[in-house]
Amino acid sequence: MTPDLVTPPVLLLFWAVAGYLLGSVPFGIVMARVFGLGDLRQIGSGNIGATNVLRTGNKLAALLTLITDAGKGAAAVLIARALAGEDAAQLAGFAAFLGHCFPVWLRFAGGKGVATYLGTLLALAWPLGLAACATWAVVAALMRISSLSALVAAASTPIWAVLLGRAEVAALCAALALLIFWRHATNIRRLLAGTEPRIGGK
Repeated sequence: MTPDLVTPPVLLLFWAVAGYLLGSVPFGIVMARVFGLGDLRQIGSGNIGATNVLRTGNKLAALLTLITDAGKGAAAVLIARALAGEDAAQLAGFAAFLGHCFPVWLRFAGGKGVATYLGTLLALAWPLGLAACATWAVVAALMRISSLSALVAAASTPIWAVLLGRAEVAALCAALALLIFWRHATNIRRLLAGTEPRIGGK
């Protein structure tokens, strides 16, 4: 089930581009530079997200990266919803996720999108976003593996959407979940091999 298409196609294209450009801002790299942590792409996994920032040992930089990466997904949704409609909001959120994963400024080599995904969900339907965050937190507390937490949270969100009466976002959740699994292909191989780093590890 998807939202009704009420926004003119040319405006939908505008919101897709706007969402992508907002999502493509690499806040992890920005925070690493602000805090003097070096080139984040040369640290740990080389990923530009909060988990890799945390591997530097700077918890504040990691927290700020998490907030800003989630915030850009939420901002894309909220601005598009306020100025256009729900169809534009979903498209802008999807585009922001793509922007984070494939930013033009970094030659399309971006992050894995988990924080942006959660921020997008919180803005689209906050009960669904809270359910996804809670799922992530529970798995992280039990297993101490960020990637596994992300995969379980992503896989569960289409189900949460239906259970919480927000079936109109279930298709978007499913599409984003598939992309998250794709972006985590290397992590999945390490999980199967038992070599995936744990939260807080270098």
